[in-house]
Amino acid sequence: MDEVRVGIVGLGNVGSGTLAILAENADQIALKLGFRLKVAAVCSRSVHAKQLPAGIVDVFKTTDWREVVTHPDVQIVAELVGGTGVASEIIEAAIQNRKSVVTANKELMAACGAEIWDRAIKSGINLAMEASVCGGIPIHAVLREGISGDNVMALYGILNGTCNYILTEMEKRGAPFATVLEESQKLGYAEADPSADIDGFDARSKLALLAALAFGEKITPSDIFMEGIRRVTPVDFRYAAQLKHTIRLICGARKIPEGLVLYVRPALIPASTILAGVQGAYNAVWVRGKYGEDTFYYGWGAGALPTGVAVTSDLMRVAREIRSGSPERVSPFAHERLGENMPVSIMFQKRAYYLRFRVDDRPGIIATLAGILMRKNIGVEAVLQEPSENRRDLPFVIIAEPTYEHSMREALEEMAQLDFMEEAPLALPMETSL
Repeated sequence: MDEVRVGIVGLGNVGSGTLAILAENADQIALKLGFRLKVAAVCSRSVHAKQLPAGIVDVFKTTDWREVVTHPDVQIVAELVGGTGVASEIIEAAIQNRKSVVTANKELMAACGAEIWDRAIKSGINLAMEASVCGGIPIHAVLREGISGDNVMALYGILNGTCNYILTEMEKRGAPFATVLEESQKLGYAEADPSADIDGFDARSKLALLAALAFGEKITPSDIFMEGIRRVTPVDFRYAAQLKHTIRLICGARKIPEGLVLYVRPALIPASTILAGVQGAYNAVWVRGKYGEDTFYYGWGAGALPTGVAVTSDLMRVAREIRSGSPERVSPFAHERLGENMPVSIMFQKRAYYLRFRVDDRPGIIATLAGILMRKNIGVEAVLQEPSENRRDLPFVIIAEPTYEHSMREALEEMAQLDFMEEAPLALPMETSL
């Protein structure tokens, strides 16, 4: 039986998981392919101290990735380093050396994916990136192939497992954000510097990729409005429950007459919706098509083995293409602004809003706030206030009737200057379209 040979650069969680699957599942992979996938080279800074899985034998080990991308036996390079620095050099060098590439790098592909695909196509090599978004969910294949005949109207996702774990634990236990964040770091969900997750950067890169695939539009991360979850508190979950809602970090892409609205932000969603049931470190994507209507995809968004499955599956697909001599020649990225689905400002979005305040209580506060909203042509639907003995730091909520983002921001800026505010108001949109 012939074989296709692979070089793996990066032996962190994803690289180690991929190696384990390639070793333990080697016979099944060979049966499905009709030939074997052989790991010919591995690279990491500590490669000589690592114990490779049983079955991974006769492997070239190196600490220099250049020796992998130039190795004569390597046909596919798996870039599992991450980031936009060295990873970009690895992929560029692999393409120059006419090696096919598999990557799990959402940040790099969101920023430079169209250009990388162009170079790969011109070089006649194969490129695959399924593991870059929702590690255990084959969402790229769904958007590129499974429902490609539909006209996608909206896409909503929970794309960051760390944030979802934090929010659902806060909801279940009433624990403060800082406590659950520390727990998530100990469990390995969050990094020592968690800002990429909790401030929305990771989710924004993933949404840029999915939106490009779903809408056939060139999307960059800067097109996407972004807010993180740092300001969400257990109090917000209690008020949300009164409204029969919950709070999730929602990644949304929705067509409106003006174009495509893109955002990553915490939002209130009805407790009855399918996304509200997504718990812990799971990811989910809900796609609404013009013809096929709603489809839903759910699974682990990260982790060594779920993401390793996606990488291994990509290696298998690329290996088939190498053997058949038919590399994927069409980039999944659009290369021009098409107009109809061109990204537009979040200011075009109209939503009801949940407004949470912390104030030094005194007479006339609600009337003052309602007056500011009225001057911006924003109606008040409801006022909620839990009993509290601390009148100097009193939390309460106003539900504002649907309004445009720019009107709400103007109101919030004026409210933040009021002398009874203990902190700037928290505004979360209410996603009624889910």
